[in-house]
Amino acid sequence: MDPYDSDSSIEEDGDFTETGVLLGYAAEEVIEDTISHLGGHPTWLDNTSPPPGDFANCNVCNQPMLLLLELHGDLPDHFPNDERRLYLFGCPRKPCNRKPGSIRAFRATRKVTLERAQQKPAEEKKSPAPAPEAEAKPKPDLGASLFGATSLTNTVSSNPNPFSSGTGDSPANPFATPTPALAPATEKTKTNAANELAETFADKVRVSSPPPPVPQNKAKPTPESTGLVTPWPAQSDFPTPYTHYYLDAEYETLSRPSTPAIPENVTMEPMDEEGGGGAELKDTFESELDKAFMKFSTRLAHNPEQVLRYEFRGSPLLYSHTDAVGRYLHVHPDGNANARITTVGGGANMPRCEYCGSERVFELQLVPHAISMLEEGREGVGLGKEDAGMEWGAIILGVCAQDCAPSTLGQTGWREEWAGVQWEEMK
Repeated sequence: MDPYDSDSSIEEDGDFTETGVLLGYAAEEVIEDTISHLGGHPTWLDNTSPPPGDFANCNVCNQPMLLLLELHGDLPDHFPNDERRLYLFGCPRKPCNRKPGSIRAFRATRKVTLERAQQKPAEEKKSPAPAPEAEAKPKPDLGASLFGATSLTNTVSSNPNPFSSGTGDSPANPFATPTPALAPATEKTKTNAANELAETFADKVRVSSPPPPVPQNKAKPTPESTGLVTPWPAQSDFPTPYTHYYLDAEYETLSRPSTPAIPENVTMEPMDEEGGGGAELKDTFESELDKAFMKFSTRLAHNPEQVLRYEFRGSPLLYSHTDAVGRYLHVHPDGNANARITTVGGGANMPRCEYCGSERVFELQLVPHAISMLEEGREGVGLGKEDAGMEWGAIILGVCAQDCAPSTLGQTGWREEWAGVQWEEMK
């Protein structure tokens, strides 16, 4: 199988190929981003505005879940007015395992001051017009500013990304901490904000085409519009949390496979088709293997320590083509079951946003190595015999393409997003 078979843009450099996917790695110590992490306890954009209490509960047993991932999600090139944060929660109880609603995803978005949104245009007016050749220079590598990600080239085409937060005094990391933006802007704060934008996770990913217009048909009331929000449970109401890890990141690189040399004293002869030819063996072999899983495992093997994959408006790497999520996100061209299956880019088959009606797009996914990190050292803690242990192959997060949120400056809006869970194959 071709390890370069990918829906992501790639750049070749000698024996390596770099893709537009930003990989997250678990780290015991803070690298640059102090917000983004696996496990532990969640933190909020605004401590006075936690999410609605029912967001904490499993949809199966209605009991508090555990945090799997919190990710700093600012995307200045897509949503310059918004501060964003993403959350994945999962229920650890055995009776809820493998059931819809036992893993949930949420997004917090807060509008910041207009100075932040107008920062870039204001600076453009002050600075002299660039020379024609300067316009042709590639944009800065977003990976380097997100969570200190490194890359082989600076020409990877990808989208702005959220693992970033950082101030002008420290390298910004996509999983990093946003600075408060509600105070009146002074010349100093404007300069700091401009530096922050230049260093966020968004700098690691390229600007993509503008999103389509938002449909006006709201179907589901937003939490802030109902006025009936239950309090977030006390920390003591939650089971023992998963192990806490910070996140580091770098762009995905794929090593070029080497072609094995055939010894001089060895000759290759075609197999007799009547005696079990190559075509028959090939069909037998492929019938025994899930092509999606082979691609999935081969791709992850290039960077086996990765715990998440990030590519806003990209395409997920599917664990299976045949489960509910795989069938949902993949299509056969022209309805031909024998045709090559391709991933639907950007999440076109994901459920639309229930709050504003916009399409959802792919943003990130957790991969199996995250399980071994989260569950490390949990023997004898938590729910005891009820603690099922995680059995998923991938958790895919689809988010509102318009980042719908309250229009009031400083007000945090909470939205439930789509979590597509591909469960581990039963043996």
